[in-house]
Amino acid sequence: FATLRNARGGNNPDVVKTALDCERFGAEGITVHPRPDERHIRYDDVLALAEVVKTEFNIEGYPDARYMELVKRVKPAQATLVPDPPDVLTSNAGWDTIKHAEFLNEVLSELKAEGIRTSIFVEPDEKIIEGAANVGTDRIELYTESYAVNYRKDKHLAVDAYKKAASVAKKLKLGINAGHDLDLENLAFLKKEIPYMDEVSIGHALVCDAIYLGLENTIQLYLKQLKV
Repeated sequence: FATLRNARGGNNPDVVKTALDCERFGAEGITVHPRPDERHIRYDDVLALAEVVKTEFNIEGYPDARYMELVKRVKPAQATLVPDPPDVLTSNAGWDTIKHAEFLNEVLSELKAEGIRTSIFVEPDEKIIEGAANVGTDRIELYTESYAVNYRKDKHLAVDAYKKAASVAKKLKLGINAGHDLDLENLAFLKKEIPYMDEVSIGHALVCDAIYLGLENTIQLYLKQLKV
């Protein structure tokens, strides 16, 4: 919604009003990803949303100094760490939790000291998930682009690595989130195959569907996909 607003300038759609409407229509959480160039959600938006969001507030981002300062100030329910540099269009890879173990452990310790639940964006790789547990995160967020891309070709094969990864995470007592390219076509099957997922973050597809179906109806349709 912020991307749409920024494309035209002004404050239409109003992202704070939209977030409140999403909650009113049944959304169980609001996710924002403030990038340094503020090309969609802006830092001021995050502060404004923090004042009014009543459901879970999740702030995604690369944990540079500005992100850490913002998250510590807002103290959202969850901070989701993504490894993308400022110049990428959208998150396109998960953390190497082995290579970056020392850095992640330090960042996660800072966030947990503030009472913030932590999640890190990862590929469905069992060793990477074991590494995630070792650095002290509360949850992982499975990067689901590969699942979404291959879903139409062979949905069972597409989900296989994710089922195995989620099983490892569950054994390690990690919470399991998922996100990226999930939509009304592929979401229900993922939930059916990994019924113990804690949450999914869906942005672009939901906005696109809302153009045709209306925002309230779209949110209800997504919730229905998760009740399998």
